[in-house]
Amino acid sequence: MTPAPPSPPAVTLVGIGADGWAGVSGAARDALRDAEVVIGGPRQLDLLPDECAGRRVPWPSPLRPAVPRLLAEHAGRRIAVLASGDPMFYGIGRALAEEPVTLRVLPHPSSASYAAARLGWPLEDVAVVSLVGRPAARLAAELHDGRRLLVLSADATTPAVIAALLRERGFGPSGMRVLEQLGGPAEDTRTEGTADDWRHPPGDPLNIVAVECRRAPGTLRLGAVPGLPDHAYEHDGQLTKRHVRAATLAALAPAPGELLWDIGGGSGSIAIEWMRTHPSCRAITVERDPARAERITRNAEHLGVPALRVVVGAAPGALAELPRPDAVFIGGGLTAPGIVDTCWQALDEGGRLAANTVTLESEALLADARRRHGGELVRLSVAHAVPVGGFTGWRQAMPVTQWTVQKTAEPVPGADR
Repeated sequence: MTPAPPSPPAVTLVGIGADGWAGVSGAARDALRDAEVVIGGPRQLDLLPDECAGRRVPWPSPLRPAVPRLLAEHAGRRIAVLASGDPMFYGIGRALAEEPVTLRVLPHPSSASYAAARLGWPLEDVAVVSLVGRPAARLAAELHDGRRLLVLSADATTPAVIAALLRERGFGPSGMRVLEQLGGPAEDTRTEGTADDWRHPPGDPLNIVAVECRRAPGTLRLGAVPGLPDHAYEHDGQLTKRHVRAATLAALAPAPGELLWDIGGGSGSIAIEWMRTHPSCRAITVERDPARAERITRNAEHLGVPALRVVVGAAPGALAELPRPDAVFIGGGLTAPGIVDTCWQALDEGGRLAANTVTLESEALLADARRRHGGELVRLSVAHAVPVGGFTGWRQAMPVTQWTVQKTAEPVPGADR
């Protein structure tokens, strides 16, 4: 008779706040007293009383790769893990949930909950952005006039970093308040001012920053939907223009967590606006020109999506090792042999593909792709009003032919497969 596989180890994950042991619930206290091993940050471990007699193991740095190793080292023992506040809110809970363990979570109020309570801000109306182990540039995507933000700080220097970014992005009039040691005996919420006049020295490293966004006069307004103004981008003319870009993103239909391949990135506008639709959207842009690739990186950082991955190389060769996409945009290189077929094969059922062109040669390729795979061909024409002497007339931009298609399991009626 085959023995049953061993049960996954049990781990109790306990949230603890700046108030230390006094703020820990009865169930959490029992778990910590009973634990044979307690894993946590040095600051958190120091908050435990002597009655928690289990072996105390501080997290090493870097933390994430150490998680499976430490769990394996202490397998068979009663393990408790300490985390700040709510462990499932930008905490170690995500990493532990990905391991083969039975996880019991006993949360504490998060710093965001405490901050919202102190400020009188409904938490559901506030954007929470973590800068712990993340670039400050990602904050730029959340900057909208009148928006309230709670920013989780990496350390005592983060408030000054936030103030500098706000000034650089044209949000210097924004109000800021630093809330330190929330819920603990050393709580302090008195440090405040605007980004423009921020001169406060670094305070306590355990802090969260509240921001009330105010756009400075003359700052370019960036909306929350695709179709940002063309002059929001640094470019050399290789840019999918605003109205065509908006139509293209609508066809690609980004959804949370999805991955886009942006082929022939140019200035990166399609990938950047794909990622701006939701914080979990991901994109890889492939650009063969190194100067343009560097420009894409600068645009991504300026517009708040520094996680955009830029691959320098020519498609389809540069696509070989990339993770499978949910959607593909071909904005350049359509005449490269095999580009459409390579992208089509990379898509799973339900994946979307959009390709734009302004040349007759590439248009013929799109017509052939539609014959083989189905989808829709459209002609996008945009004209701008311009002065004509003392009057006004229309100046027509080059029309763009766009093929869009969604991959299905069954043959598309009328398509030659």
